[in-house]
Amino acid sequence: MLKVIKIGGNVVDNRVVLESFLDDLVRLDGPCVLVHGGGKVATEISKALGIETRMIDGRRVTDERTLDVVTMVYAGLVNKKIVASLQGRGTDAFGLCGADGAAMTSKRRSAGTVDYGFVGDPVPGLTGVGTVSMLIDGGYMPVIAPITHDGHGTLLNTNADTVARTMAVALSSIYEVELIYCFEMAGVMARIDDPASLIPHIDPEHYARLRADGTVSGGMIPKIDNAFDAIRNGVKSVVICGCDAIGKENFGGTRITL
Repeated sequence: MLKVIKIGGNVVDNRVVLESFLDDLVRLDGPCVLVHGGGKVATEISKALGIETRMIDGRRVTDERTLDVVTMVYAGLVNKKIVASLQGRGTDAFGLCGADGAAMTSKRRSAGTVDYGFVGDPVPGLTGVGTVSMLIDGGYMPVIAPITHDGHGTLLNTNADTVARTMAVALSSIYEVELIYCFEMAGVMARIDDPASLIPHIDPEHYARLRADGTVSGGMIPKIDNAFDAIRNGVKSVVICGCDAIGKENFGGTRITL
């Protein structure tokens, strides 16, 4: 089974955690695609350059100067450091973003009550399965940065969870795919400060209750929404788990099912 694994920015930011995750990743059986978030580096570099960082509901407002920074950081610095680390572990990794081989085309998000600037939402059906599958079948591990393009020469900052879901769905037309969201928590927690409160399984009815009572909120909502969308569109299984779970059998975490 092909594993599409997404790691969050908090994993990318912590060198020790990231290195441990990569140690476990290269020991997995079967092909993998790794999608990564950006972490705090873009914010730090923006500050050094005198560029204001604006976040709304956890999402980065991306004006033209900020787009330059996130492209340099996500598709450049972060992506190539991960690729180099994987190469150092004997895994032939290949770094790319959505513009490379037209791997993922997005549409600039329309300005509603909030104008996020150069932020893109992937266009269904416009994912370069041929490019990524060629790398997989050639024995490479694709490492994908969350920068996409609009097909007309403009780059777009794109949510990494959504990039992972879109890629997993597209690849499910060729492979049997498992989508794994890895972050700093053990999975979806009933009480965020209680490690024993892991919720092992969520289906749509349970999810509705968790949202209604506030157990699931904030950034976890789009992650779970992406998980359900993946399951409904051909992905075999989805799990949300801790980054340290990759080295464990069955990954543990929270399984998302219909």
